[in-house]
Amino acid sequence: MKTKTNSRLYILILIGLLSAFGPFVTDFYLPALPALGEYFQTTASRVQMSLTFSMIGLAVGQLFIGPFSDRYGRKRPLLASLLLFILSTAACLLSPTIGWFLFFRLLQGIAGAGGVVISKAIAADLYEGKELAKFFSMLSAVQGLAPIFAPVLGGVLLGVTDWRGIFAILLAIGIVLCIMLLPFRESMKTSNTGIKGIKTAILSYLPVLHNRQFMQYVLIQSFAMGVMFTYIAASPFIFQSHYGISPLGYSLCFGINALGIMLGSFLIIKFRDTEHALRSGSLGFFLLSLLVGTAFILDFPITIVESTLFLLLVCLGMILPTSTTLALELERKNSGNASAVLGFLCFLFGGILSPLAGMGNMLHTTAIIIGICSAFTLFLAAKSKQTAPSVTQQTITVLQKKERGHGKLPQ
Repeated sequence: MKTKTNSRLYILILIGLLSAFGPFVTDFYLPALPALGEYFQTTASRVQMSLTFSMIGLAVGQLFIGPFSDRYGRKRPLLASLLLFILSTAACLLSPTIGWFLFFRLLQGIAGAGGVVISKAIAADLYEGKELAKFFSMLSAVQGLAPIFAPVLGGVLLGVTDWRGIFAILLAIGIVLCIMLLPFRESMKTSNTGIKGIKTAILSYLPVLHNRQFMQYVLIQSFAMGVMFTYIAASPFIFQSHYGISPLGYSLCFGINALGIMLGSFLIIKFRDTEHALRSGSLGFFLLSLLVGTAFILDFPITIVESTLFLLLVCLGMILPTSTTLALELERKNSGNASAVLGFLCFLFGGILSPLAGMGNMLHTTAIIIGICSAFTLFLAAKSKQTAPSVTQQTITVLQKKERGHGKLPQ
């Protein structure tokens, strides 16, 4: 079903920007993390808490904003999310201490969750069947650019400005999105508005949480994402502070590693089925985590560290779409709630693990966290059984494209 007032191109651009909004907020300022530590005169672990707070916001926000949009429509909650983002970003710029900065980063994360959740809902309102799959295919091209170019752009900007300049640009992006949203016509039918109460919507998560096999696949992805978020939190300090790489050089390495995740998702089609691809990716993930940990602990040259990290993230790219496919196949009737649970736990894991990487010797701590998370990923994948219906190649392809937008190096 197409809207009569908004063009397909307008919807594609708007939804593409909104869905990439949350990950962009996380990735854009990564090269500035060491500079933030110097500005607030605090430790690396405390600065990494800014990632934790934004991820917790993204996690919790998805659980609540979705039901609100089902009750009150898409435009009003989305506009409220963007206004909250503008205010919280301005507050970050004016934060006198790291404590206030962390609080406003939490609000930024909640605001970013609105774009991630509601953008999917808008697409589902306007399109269905093959048309929806085709729309998500085009959308993936827009989404895939954000996690690759956000840190690169941030590194370039640090050459001419400081972390405040990066947040000023985020503020400008929020204002532009608000203006772009003004001509948007409500996509949800009026007759659907207000049918389901917020309490009922939240309680509807219980059947999904009681599905043991589904939760097993969710935990596989959560532990795998724990590795990614640990890498995200530690890499600016390891590459820049320890190895002396420039912010731009770090950003380029980050972008190359993001391409590794995309490469991994392409390799899935070489396997006979999704379960086999998941197990193979998990085994490679664990073995490469041992190599990465060894490189960190023994302080190997940066070329070896970057090479092993790239291969590790290729395996991660195999795990993310396969675990998502297998999980959602088990909860087809509750795909919306299932997606929210999946996103919530992944960002929650990231929020918990990110500050841990900054404790003690960062190289050693990061190696330990990566090793533990990859071991749990392999253990859970080895236990998994093919209880879900067989997944067609078309379904795998569509989910791969969607995952490349969220399984970025910051979804």
